[in-house]
Amino acid sequence: MLEQVIVFAIALSFIITVILSPIFIPFLRRLKFGQSIREEGPKSHQKKSGTPTMGGIMILLSLVVTTLWMTKKFSTLSVETYLLLFVTVSYGVLGFLDDMIKVVMKRNLGLTSKQKLIGQVIIAIIFFLVYEHNGFSTALHIPGTDLSVNLGWGYVFLLIFMLVGGSNAVNLTDGLDGLLAGTAAIAFGAYAVLAWNQGQYNIAIFCVSVVGAVLGFLVFNAHPAKVFMGDTGSLALGGAIAAVAILTKLEILLVIIGGVFVIETLSVIIQVISFKTTGKRVFRMSPLHHHYELVGWSEWRVVVTFWAVGLLFAMLGIYIEVWI
Repeated sequence: MLEQVIVFAIALSFIITVILSPIFIPFLRRLKFGQSIREEGPKSHQKKSGTPTMGGIMILLSLVVTTLWMTKKFSTLSVETYLLLFVTVSYGVLGFLDDMIKVVMKRNLGLTSKQKLIGQVIIAIIFFLVYEHNGFSTALHIPGTDLSVNLGWGYVFLLIFMLVGGSNAVNLTDGLDGLLAGTAAIAFGAYAVLAWNQGQYNIAIFCVSVVGAVLGFLVFNAHPAKVFMGDTGSLALGGAIAAVAILTKLEILLVIIGGVFVIETLSVIIQVISFKTTGKRVFRMSPLHHHYELVGWSEWRVVVTFWAVGLLFAMLGIYIEVWI
């Protein structure tokens, strides 16, 4: 019965996204909600200017409907489900505001970094207050062992760091057609396996609902993309994957399962530090996926390679937690 619920959840969220997309994409185009491409980016990306953005709305609608329906059908809605949906939708709304500013004001940068950070931190604090009020553990589990360290109230700082850092890391990865949709599907798929292994079936249902939604979106986001998810989708997915890691008590494992997101973020940090201290760039451009474009890789080759790396990281994460 449970296996059927999982399969049906993936199929349902996939179908909802695929059905919504042909309706929603022309609507976005009529509203002139097109993506602005930064001038300092790869020149080949300039032809993408005007491609409809904010497609993350379709992902959010699909995963929310599927999660609520399938969870209620299988069991009862839990605090974990509400927390996951709260974080996902809240970060999605923050991303939507960012996208709206970019589209309406024709300003590529959207919200200022300070405005975005304040919004991310407020959402994380609300998440922690509900988390702590419901008696969830503040211990940090060491992957592959039976050891854990109770952080007490110090856990709030880890939680904020994970939600803010996770949403920003995933946001940085959203730079090529299909790159984030594919890597997100792999990462959430891995956490679905781990949540299932723990018996946290409501979290597993949420994860597979996300997998189905982003795979459905990938049908229209694969190169050449007909729609971008925008910050509406990327911030929501980043917050969601961090929340899943927290609720499954596999926080440290997110560094491995989300290895592609971590590497992309590190490439930006390294580039900035190097340029500010030495005046030289380590990479031709950051995040890292742009570096490979500029050394001559096709966009599709970069994307598929990053998917493969993401899959290896996901398998390693599952191996460490389940078999070690």
